[in-house]
Amino acid sequence: MINELDNYELGLLLDAIEHRWGYDFRDYARTSIQRRVRNVMTRHQIQYVSELIPRVLHEPVFFQDMVRDFSITVTEMFRDPNVWKKIVTEIFPRLGTYPYFKIWHAACATGEEVWSMAILLKEAGLLERATIYATDFNDIALDKAKKGSYPIKNMQVAHQNYLKAGGQCSLIDYYDVLGNKVIFDKNLARRIVWANHNLTTDRVFGEMNFILCRNALIYFTPTLQNQVLSLFTESLSHSGCLCLGSKETLNFTSVQKEYEAICEREKLWYKTT
Repeated sequence: MINELDNYELGLLLDAIEHRWGYDFRDYARTSIQRRVRNVMTRHQIQYVSELIPRVLHEPVFFQDMVRDFSITVTEMFRDPNVWKKIVTEIFPRLGTYPYFKIWHAACATGEEVWSMAILLKEAGLLERATIYATDFNDIALDKAKKGSYPIKNMQVAHQNYLKAGGQCSLIDYYDVLGNKVIFDKNLARRIVWANHNLTTDRVFGEMNFILCRNALIYFTPTLQNQVLSLFTESLSHSGCLCLGSKETLNFTSVQKEYEAICEREKLWYKTT
């Protein structure tokens, strides 16, 4: 259990991480950070939070291991299929009016949703007009995402989600089986650009027509949420679309007035400014 003294030490630890490595977790929800720090302490049999500070400052391998705990990598293919169905029916027709368009999957984690997007774009005849930017600050998660290799045990649920999302074929058409893993067709990745990007410290890197960032903002304080939403708003073209996670909203944020809802239940908006 992290007590008041540990909370003070936790603040020093987050300062050390930001100054040494440039990763700013100080505006992440404190309970989420506490839980992840406890995981690190338990795994390395560390008693006090302050013991982490010299290791973070002087041991790059230890820090990278710690980042894995701080990164949110829980995701799945075609997660919340009703959202994907609305993306196909409401967002794809908007994207189809452009000769070329850009999609940004921010905080893409291990990439399941990026591959999901590529598959549905292909079936809609839009993949060749798309550039999909898939970003995360966790290089280990990004490397897994690039490989497009996932446990075969996850494919039954993925296939069910795919059909509910409006998939037109069979999901197995898009991957090969290798042992207990599946590997997705690398032809899908020709339109994907994988890149390291930290939402808390990095800035705009291009004008986007559609941005998805699902279930990352819930781990941020309201201040950081507003900062990231301002980044997305600055990155979106006029009439560009935004998709957030099921527990996230634009209501009561600094950018609320710059958007109109497409499907508020599915957390889809378009930028009016």
